[in-house]
Amino acid sequence: MPSNAFSSVKLPDSLVDKAREAAQPMRRSVASQIEYWATLGQVVEHTGLSVQEARTAIEDYERAVKARAPQTVDELTARLLASQSRGSLAQRVRDVVEDNRSRVD
Repeated sequence: MPSNAFSSVKLPDSLVDKAREAAQPMRRSVASQIEYWATLGQVVEHTGLSVQEARTAIEDYERAVKARAPQTVDELTARLLASQSRGSLAQRVRDVVEDNRSRVD
């Protein structure tokens, strides 16, 4: 069972400031933003992507999403739920990893 315990850590002020700026448009707390970044970092390390490869995969994904932007809130909600259930971003990351591996071989 997951623990609900929290721990305090010391972080550089500059990182906290960047997290505060990034958190605001997403309506996250600073702690949630840093947790989000840490989760992305874990995914990147686990998949073997470089930072640049992960950045490119995310940018490509975001570009594709913007190209087919929803027209209504209901459409947006439906797309988000479908994307979550499909795992389309996770699949895109796997595709980039496989493409990079094939280039090395």
